[in-house]
Amino acid sequence: MKISHIEHLGIAVKSIEEALPYYENVLGLKCYNIETVEDQKVRTAFLKVGETKIELLEPTCPESTIAKFIENKGVGVHHIAFAVEDGVADALAEAESKEIRLIDKAPRKGAEGLSIAFLHPKSTLGVLTELCEH
Repeated sequence: MKISHIEHLGIAVKSIEEALPYYENVLGLKCYNIETVEDQKVRTAFLKVGETKIELLEPTCPESTIAKFIENKGVGVHHIAFAVEDGVADALAEAESKEIRLIDKAPRKGAEGLSIAFLHPKSTLGVLTELCEH
């Protein structure tokens, strides 16, 4: 697997509108994109720090995985996303061959038009890991 950089850090929040003042007014970052990813039941907001993005994740319904995460663990860091140069499908196959548990067996569409897939935190030292590519 060839990782080029950290694409983004996902942070679970109860409300993007309540979280943005901290990131914009205190840290001086600028939100450049807000979108809803219907199939993931999540609303996202993106901010940039250098070349790395911060993705705020707000659940759109109580059944959302983000809603369940917040209920179980509270708000905060949800996942780390790595950009892969050799394609998400190939990266998944390689991870699985090394006995890493997959959440996604195949790439799917994510925010900002990325192709994404997740590795299960039970096999990644407790860190939910996202693989992505443009």
